[in-house]
Amino acid sequence: MSQLIITSPAFQPNQRIPAKYSGEGEDINPPLNIEGIPEGTKSLAVILEDPDAPSGTFDHWVVWNISPSQNEITENTTLGVQGLNSGRQHGYTGPYPPPGKPHRYIFRVFALDIDLDLGVNSTKKDLERAMKGHVLAEGKLSGLFSR
Repeated sequence: MSQLIITSPAFQPNQRIPAKYSGEGEDINPPLNIEGIPEGTKSLAVILEDPDAPSGTFDHWVVWNISPSQNEITENTTLGVQGLNSGRQHGYTGPYPPPGKPHRYIFRVFALDIDLDLGVNSTKKDLERAMKGHVLAEGKLSGLFSR
């Protein structure tokens, strides 16, 4: 499996995600750049998760069927199919951890050899099940946020 390179003009890897993209700010997704999309990619999927959430990993964004020609996801965008995050909401929910220690937020991007036939009320588990055996490349970008 090849590696996607995920970067953001808004923050450096393992550095603070600007408040604009959090529940304290505008609560919009940050821009992401995707490099290394392999030949034969039919769609992209993105998962944003907080593995440091008190009750276990919290999924902030679950989206699939993004066109592979989208090697740039602009801020505050609605691409592909927006599934349900852990807050049972469609679309992006920005970082908003309890006060104290910084949480890690991991943007995981997948290049797939198919378009997925998933309903809009699908969750990360549904997406991961549907992607199994279809991932051509994967990449991630981690950022930090604290209140």
